[in-house]
Amino acid sequence: MTRELKEVQGIIFKRQKFKEADLLAKIITKENGIITMIARGALRPKSKLGAALLNFSYGTYIIYTSGQGLSNLRTYKEVKQFDGLFNDLTKNAYASFILDLVDHAFVEYQPLGKYYSLTEFALQKINAGIDPEMITQICQMQLLDAYGVAPELRSCVICGKKRGVFDYSIKRGGIICSDHFYQETSRMHLEPKETAVLRTIGLLPIERLGSIAVNDATKRATRKAIDRIYQETVDLNLKTKKFLDELKLF
Repeated sequence: MTRELKEVQGIIFKRQKFKEADLLAKIITKENGIITMIARGALRPKSKLGAALLNFSYGTYIIYTSGQGLSNLRTYKEVKQFDGLFNDLTKNAYASFILDLVDHAFVEYQPLGKYYSLTEFALQKINAGIDPEMITQICQMQLLDAYGVAPELRSCVICGKKRGVFDYSIKRGGIICSDHFYQETSRMHLEPKETAVLRTIGLLPIERLGSIAVNDATKRATRKAIDRIYQETVDLNLKTKKFLDELKLF
């Protein structure tokens, strides 16, 4: 395929040494998806490319690309950084996990659309000090659709009822109303408030969620529920998730 120079705007989220002085860096962009760039000579002392490829840097990158495989980074402009994410271990762990989830949900160069906006907004909120646990749970619930396992959260999967007391059934792929609790042995036995939180964070656009106020007990319950949903429907084994879980133990 023909290679061309292209400007892409996005966020750097992974980097690794390649050969003696080169870097490989992954960038998440809205229109061009996830791109792996090679920055030749970026590790040499006089190179300016390395500083623009730190994790959680964002801005405009000029690449030489064919739309598949490795792209060559030529230069950059107006690059800034989410300093809060880079310098704070806890924020870093949550943000890295969110980006890892996105990375595994899409193939390279696949446009991300609304999921780029979701990711960017989440990083901004975590960087600003908004509850990273709830921001992460929002992203997890809304990314289920990107994995092809979007749950039914608007109405009971059995009868279509929209109001009342609900629980969640992984087997049925969504919420069930109390009229059917007796016949659904696979339901998760969540408290009504916990199911309500899952519905809210799974359905509402993230920019409409505003200030998040969920008590610690409910957050633990919804975290456990979301972990089960992912284990039984997506079955990922991410190092970023393992590190985040270990971090929370301390």
